[in-house]
Amino acid sequence: MSKRNTAFEALPLGAIKPEQWLRDQLRIQADGLTGHLEEHWADVGPGNGWIGGKGESWERGPYYLDGLLPLAYLLEDERLIVKAQRWIEWSLASQREDGAFGPDIIETVNEDLDKTQDWWHYMIILKVLTQYEEATGDERIVPFLTSYFRYVRGRIEEQPLRGWAEARGMEMLLTIQWLYRKTGDEQLLQLASIVQSQTTNWTDVFHDFPFWRKVERWDWKTHVVNVAMGIKAPGVLYELSGDSRAHAAVHRGIDSLMTYHGQAHGMFSGDEWLSGTHPSQGVELCAVVEYMFSMEQLTRVFGEGRFGDILEQVAFNALPAAVSSDWTSHQYDQQVNQIVCNVATREWSNNEEANLFGLEPHFGCCTANMHQGWPKLVSHLWMKDGEGGLAAVSYAPCTVTTQVGADEQALATLKVSGNYPFRDTVDIELALDESAEFAISLRIPGWCEQPTVKVNGEEFALAIEKGYAKLCREWSDGDRLTLRMPMKVKTVTRNLLAVSVERGPLVYALPIRENWQLLQQREKFHDWEIYPGSPWKYGLLADSEYEVSLEDVAYQPFDAQHSPVRLKAKGQLVREWRMEGNNAGTPPMHPNADDQPVVDLELVPYGGAKLRIGEFPTIGHPLEARKHM
Repeated sequence: MSKRNTAFEALPLGAIKPEQWLRDQLRIQADGLTGHLEEHWADVGPGNGWIGGKGESWERGPYYLDGLLPLAYLLEDERLIVKAQRWIEWSLASQREDGAFGPDIIETVNEDLDKTQDWWHYMIILKVLTQYEEATGDERIVPFLTSYFRYVRGRIEEQPLRGWAEARGMEMLLTIQWLYRKTGDEQLLQLASIVQSQTTNWTDVFHDFPFWRKVERWDWKTHVVNVAMGIKAPGVLYELSGDSRAHAAVHRGIDSLMTYHGQAHGMFSGDEWLSGTHPSQGVELCAVVEYMFSMEQLTRVFGEGRFGDILEQVAFNALPAAVSSDWTSHQYDQQVNQIVCNVATREWSNNEEANLFGLEPHFGCCTANMHQGWPKLVSHLWMKDGEGGLAAVSYAPCTVTTQVGADEQALATLKVSGNYPFRDTVDIELALDESAEFAISLRIPGWCEQPTVKVNGEEFALAIEKGYAKLCREWSDGDRLTLRMPMKVKTVTRNLLAVSVERGPLVYALPIRENWQLLQQREKFHDWEIYPGSPWKYGLLADSEYEVSLEDVAYQPFDAQHSPVRLKAKGQLVREWRMEGNNAGTPPMHPNADDQPVVDLELVPYGGAKLRIGEFPTIGHPLEARKHM
């Protein structure tokens, strides 16, 4: 087993700070659920077992902290830092002589685990501690983790990974590898081999994917969150082994997931289990944020642009779609074609409240876990290339500060602006304390056909390899790089010749007027049903032109009323498109729009429309009109 096989290196938490709309997004999150959940949800309140209480002591506290802590340090918000520090200090103080730490007993509403002993919830808090060490340099963390993993080594063969821990063992491997990079302790590699042997063999699952249709009963390997986490497992093992089969398994797995369960927002379905391609099947918010984290790790390991493409599509569409624009409520399951969010039975394994917007719809795991999405995206927007250079993973606005050059002799600050993905031009300004030669690798998205890049006004030819164009030169203070990625509107043909509409990384949807009805009132975070106030049964003309209009980027761009980009398209009402099981039914393959007037439809970014149609019946000849200017 080799010690390291990675293309990129993640920057420490705090090296990248959000700017423009992305900073606003984190501020909205801090002012909403993430910043105030402890005061309004008992599961992570003062009684939580991870801060010394007698309440929930399994995954919910660690999940919450996994988003709260990076959010606090990215915003440099002292109130949130103090909140997060309370959890950190309790965990550190709880370590016993044998290296174990945490609550003495497991208290949880989950009934699908052995409550006498479990490894899963520790894996989450371990990831939190690595982020905390990166942000603060706290010298207690490395000895703490060293002691804990010595404890694990002495117990894990007698008490092996089971259940959730077995499916998610790669999460522990991430921290073991992090600590190995810090210490070089060879015993950690031995422990990694044991953990790997006890973890679900996701390489086999994804290499020869067996789940070709909607799953009807429970299996650890088809649970949507396990799958979203599991897709990075071959990559995590590749870091240890360099096994080419693990590399192939990741790509084969993603291809299979999107073929058999893929949806327009870039995720695969899972209204608890993998659920096919129908646009009214749901996908769980936990899966969204975990899939994002998986793409971030796969980018680090393989250095391939494809994973950044997926990360952006999920982050800019599926993530904001499942959370209210003010971050005071969220869904458990979202639908691509979502015409009503109400208490109703659906063809899901989840209960009748799963698509409400609320504090804890259906089940509280997403209430605890949703917070990591935006902060971890920020902390992975750029990475080091292992040779003194930098690589762009996504062009969301940010400021990056790190050492560069072959000997890391220069301190560089890159300011990335342009309000991407709502605009197609990215400006990167460099500040250097001394000139240095290094590479800047620019991710060129797969959807971009004719990118151009200029350095100080001079255009450079781009040679793209594995989704990246590398610019290697001597960079000086004040250099400016401008990347333009023209965004064409395209329609993507989906099941039964329905189509979704994309422009760049954004998916576009027909917004339905939203009538928010209060279902349960609380002091701050209420539950809501949303009913439609405008027609939804529209198909798109196959030969429709798409007219793009731009508006100012609002404080909350993921709000249909303030969308910074809109598309005008042509469509008609489709009479026979019916509701099925309290959902929008299957988009008709041969829609009947006879005698219906052709109307202008205004499409907005998917993430801002909480009621929407995102997958349309095609009226006309869909195979003749795949792409439009």
